[in-house]
Amino acid sequence: MSESANPRALRQAGTVFAWVVAAFLIALVFLAGWVGVRGFLASQHLIDAQATATAVREDLTDPALASAAIADVAADTAAARALTSDPLWQVAEALPWAGPQLSAVSTVAAAVDDVAGSALAPLADVASGFDLAALRPQDGRIDLAPFTDIREAAATGAASIGGAAEAVAAIDRAPLIRPLREAVDEVGALLDETETATGALTRAATLLPAMLGADGPRSYLVLFQNNAEWRSLGGIPGATALVRTDGGAISLAEQASSSDFPRYDESVLPLGSDVEGIFSARPGRFIQNVTQIPDFAVSGALAREMWARERGGEQVDGVIAIDPVALSYLLAATGPVTLPTGDVITAENAVPLLLNEVYFRYEDPADQDAFFAAAAASVFSALTAGGTDPTALVDALTRAGDERRLLLWSAREDEQALLAGTSLAGPLPETDDDIARFGVYLNDGTGSKMDYYVSATPTLTWDSCVTGGSAASPTASGTATLTVTLTNNAPADAATSLPRYITGGGAFDVDPGIARTVGYVYLPEGFELQDATITGDVGFGGGTHDGRRVLSFAVDVAPGASATATVTVTAPEGSAPQLELVSTPTLVSPPDLVAVCEPA
Repeated sequence: MSESANPRALRQAGTVFAWVVAAFLIALVFLAGWVGVRGFLASQHLIDAQATATAVREDLTDPALASAAIADVAADTAAARALTSDPLWQVAEALPWAGPQLSAVSTVAAAVDDVAGSALAPLADVASGFDLAALRPQDGRIDLAPFTDIREAAATGAASIGGAAEAVAAIDRAPLIRPLREAVDEVGALLDETETATGALTRAATLLPAMLGADGPRSYLVLFQNNAEWRSLGGIPGATALVRTDGGAISLAEQASSSDFPRYDESVLPLGSDVEGIFSARPGRFIQNVTQIPDFAVSGALAREMWARERGGEQVDGVIAIDPVALSYLLAATGPVTLPTGDVITAENAVPLLLNEVYFRYEDPADQDAFFAAAAASVFSALTAGGTDPTALVDALTRAGDERRLLLWSAREDEQALLAGTSLAGPLPETDDDIARFGVYLNDGTGSKMDYYVSATPTLTWDSCVTGGSAASPTASGTATLTVTLTNNAPADAATSLPRYITGGGAFDVDPGIARTVGYVYLPEGFELQDATITGDVGFGGGTHDGRRVLSFAVDVAPGASATATVTVTAPEGSAPQLELVSTPTLVSPPDLVAVCEPA
């Protein structure tokens, strides 16, 4: 009997096993169907959300439209999140191969829903009542209420978007199929962009009311940089002005020329041996040289101290720098402005008028200074009178900031901390995990206004590189080359046809018509110098500035001639795959030079 029972038991066990397998397969099919249907529906909601977001992105000048569209986006992202977060979906995330795909989808859905629902929706509610016209001064005063109203929502939104960006960045791309991996990368890039934008809005909503005197009177020293005589951050501060703010009211309190500041026997503030080893003490001894050091936090502090010494100890709350090119952008918002001289200054003629023609018209520097002062006061009056186009004004300020033609330093540590890392702060070139930044900074060595005729053309390339790291955190190593070519476009007879004030008249041992340029090349932290050459083989100097290797050179260029400096470096293993160049803003917009090491 026992012998015949075994086959029967085995048959029963086989039947049970078959049922278990069948049940498992049925469950698997059900799970696959459930997940598949919900995944399809979720993808449709995300596609609809993307379409709505893309449509509203075309016209962000209408906050009310943006607010309504974000509500639609939030509804779609909430539905996608619900479809990808139920218990069965979570079970499926544990499956081999399919699991990472599903986990990535649910993470992205949750991230974009956090952004649409928790971040952008509250911000849009506040922004729906915001009018760009609030940025336009009325009778010399800006209404500060709209900025204080939007500040809290912007800060909350920035924090939420930052969390979403971190969640997407943490997704392991390696096991993902290519279309999904590309979609995750695209969402990650969009979240980074959005985080940057909301961060900028938060800073603006925090800084502007305070700077405009919401908590009491403020004063700011404005430096007008002259791009016809280069300095690292733009040009010499040839003219200055004191602007006061109080409760949103803005007034021009005083104007001065660089000639009103003396030559100090020693630097007004300590510069440090490393900085003096590269630039000497000149940036701290002459107001015209404070922007020679390519770090506006240093420039601002030096200018503030010089102003205090000449104004009975008055300590301004901050320092602002702007150049005539940025002024031309602002004139696109104000429209033409008539000067006391009868000249009409426009967006088109501001640069040649202020940086060149004035030196043909007025031989006496005092007359030149008077013209600059009249132009600055007239444009200031137009900006504060209330007739500006608000959209054009925002565009002008944004462009000037992006090109580093508008710089700001605050003497208040908490406000300066908010500015740090932005283009407005005018910092040294920063290298991070994603981007290795070079710097090329140009300074006039002629003691003249010859740089109106000089052009600078840089190039930046990977000569050879090898990629490494992961898809989420790529790295590179290899060699790269940076060049900068200087061309003197002055007429051949510049020595006699141009005014002495433009050519320098032979001062500083530079023959009239020659343009002498003193340049500083900053290498990214960790990069090693391989080779450096320059036309004429005049050699290089340099040193180290905040951990960055600096090469300095001086080169003379005759009318119609060019000179090129070439620097080749080695990028160590684990470097950022993208190279960028930060350079002096001249008469033309600084080139947006980027070189990316692509995987083989």
